[in-house]
Amino acid sequence: ENYEYLQILRYNEGDYYRSHHDFNVKELDRPQGVRLLTVFLYLSDVEEGGGTRFPELDSVRDNLGTESISGTGGEVVVKPKLGRAVIWPSVLDADPEQPDRRARHGADVVVKGIKFGANAWVHSRNYKLPYSKTCHDEEVISVTV
Repeated sequence: ENYEYLQILRYNEGDYYRSHHDFNVKELDRPQGVRLLTVFLYLSDVEEGGGTRFPELDSVRDNLGTESISGTGGEVVVKPKLGRAVIWPSVLDADPEQPDRRARHGADVVVKGIKFGANAWVHSRNYKLPYSKTCHDEEVISVTV
């Protein structure tokens, strides 16, 4: 109930997604609440480029194998590989209504090949009910959690 529907993505050569954070402060007061977790599934291999870059995630580097990540300095890049999944929190454990700055990420340019992926987000409250009611900012509905 708390997760968004899968979003299928296709990145052609030259495509990328700028660095961003999945936490949206406007969702604090919405029925579904904020995005707690992001789930990203790699649905293809990419010949070159297309990694998922976390520019502020250096602290986990030593715990991951080198064939799945790269990057320099204070960043981690997860390499696209068919069947690989990456899950990360958008919020702080101590306060799930505050964003974790380390969760900022983006998709690097696909240099060669095509990247297919899917993502979904897990919210703090029921996502499906407000979605089914086509709830918008100006609409208010009661949700029991």
